[in-house]
Amino acid sequence: MVGFANPAYADITSRLSTSVQLTVDGAATQASRIGSTYAVSGNNISLSTAGGLSELSSGSAVGYTPASYGVINTGDAFSFTESFIEGDATPSSIAVTDGTVSSFPLLGQNTTASGGVAGSLAGTIRSSGVVDVTAGGAGTTAIGQFVSELTID
Repeated sequence: MVGFANPAYADITSRLSTSVQLTVDGAATQASRIGSTYAVSGNNISLSTAGGLSELSSGSAVGYTPASYGVINTGDAFSFTESFIEGDATPSSIAVTDGTVSSFPLLGQNTTASGGVAGSLAGTIRSSGVVDVTAGGAGTTAIGQFVSELTID
């Protein structure tokens, strides 16, 4: 008896993929306003002329008016502490032009990032599958990728 070999069958899948990703960072700012605070403490002290914070109004900084104090019992020990922090006023609107911010608000706490500049940033996929990327200005990213996948089942 002569043995016959059965033919082998397999599914073959081939996938080719080319891509280009270009990114330009945007300008950003994060700022937190701080409020006005006034504190006074002491012993053997009396208030002669009232001072402190002027009237509080929404969205504006608050001015400080100094007070005057006197010692109650002359010759005795006394202590006095007064502190004032001027709060942030509401900033004006921020203009963004061509992805850049010309001025950022200066508040009590700030984190800022300048926007990217595209410059000569470019990416091309040729018909041959070759990827060309050209670097841009600051704050840019150019990624070119070619993927070849072969699956045999």
